Amino acid sequence: MSILKETDPEVYEAIKNELGRQRYSLELIPSENFASLAVLEAQGSVLTNKYSEGYPGKRYYGGNQFIDVTETLAIERAKKLFGAEHANVQPHSGSQANMAAYFAFMEIGGKMMGLSLTHGGHLSQGSPVNFSGKWYKVIPYYLDKETQMLDYDAIRKIAVQEKPKLIQCGYTAYPRVIDFKAFREIADETGAYFMVDMAHIAGLIAGEAHPSPVPHADVVTSTTHKTLRGPRGAMILCQEKYAVSIDKAVFPGLQGGPLDHVIAAKAVCFKEAMQPSFKEYAKQIVKNAKALADELMKLGFKLVSGGTDNHLILMDLTTNGMTGKEAQELLDKVGITTNKNTIPYDTRKPFITSGLRLGTPPLTTRGMKEGEMREIAGMIAKVLDSKGDAVTLEKAKVQVKELCERFPLYKSMGA
Repeated sequence: MSILKETDPEVYEAIKNELGRQRYSLELIPSENFASLAVLEAQGSVLTNKYSEGYPGKRYYGGNQFIDVTETLAIERAKKLFGAEHANVQPHSGSQANMAAYFAFMEIGGKMMGLSLTHGGHLSQGSPVNFSGKWYKVIPYYLDKETQMLDYDAIRKIAVQEKPKLIQCGYTAYPRVIDFKAFREIADETGAYFMVDMAHIAGLIAGEAHPSPVPHADVVTSTTHKTLRGPRGAMILCQEKYAVSIDKAVFPGLQGGPLDHVIAAKAVCFKEAMQPSFKEYAKQIVKNAKALADELMKLGFKLVSGGTDNHLILMDLTTNGMTGKEAQELLDKVGITTNKNTIPYDTRKPFITSGLRLGTPPLTTRGMKEGEMREIAGMIAKVLDSKGDAVTLEKAKVQVKELCERFPLYKSMGA
């Protein structure tokens, strides 16, 4: 970083400040995590200098013998980690992985089913403002109004009536275990392909803390930077019979040169996820989420679906006299980082919302356990109940800093 400090002090200062923010705030956004130093080293390597259009052994440029090594390692490790027949590790992002899967399985204008964005789906799963909603005919399904969980009978009825080409599941704000077998049966009954976007829960699946979709789905997409704790990027897993279609959809269908430095970092994170310690980590994520959820409910907060089975919690603030936006901004003031989020059947706009989304992967990476989660729930309650009282906020800010200092982050990076 000393070279960057000399050549571009403005960027250096921004990075330094971000390191400080990460060290001294409680990161509770469920789609974020802290990558290992090994992942960061691979991602910041000289591999960024290489152009490698094509796939291992079939490149359009010379000089790719070592790039082929890292990409092949990433492919084989991904297949082994998730028990998949085929893996493509080139997608730059989760949205591009989803786009490639749609290209492989549907024509433009084809019909697909996905969970409504306001109920916990993702932009790239059919939102009308996204390419997925503009290019395909999307049939949304919704969570049950009473239980706020997936209603597989209701989903089946929609699928039988609509006969979509593709049915997908895998969500950004659904705190419960997904029954992939039930979706497979619905897809088989209606003649649809079955796709899973496991971006949020990939690390839980790798660590055997959530059932795997791979034995049931035709195609599985995922990011690599959430619970999987790798670099920002994505991958696609599929059955061997779909390998050619998926690979052609990624390249040359959507992307040119792959990000070789990121693919190397993916290989590193897959190896890390194969270690016994990662299983303990994944299970601790879930234990921490349950502890945080239970304590929040004891303190009088309402949670969507009444709790959690995975890494995330969705708070329903409709009875607390505040919006998700207000709650997020209050917590930001003391160093607790969350994100506002719609709840099922929300009446507020997406930039306001009635919900607050929390997740335990980053704090679990720092080594925090159930006791710290209960402590954090108490902090959240005090801050939200304070309505902005300056004395309460200052006390909470000090408490946050003290907790962060007990679980230091990136110690070897210096100040």
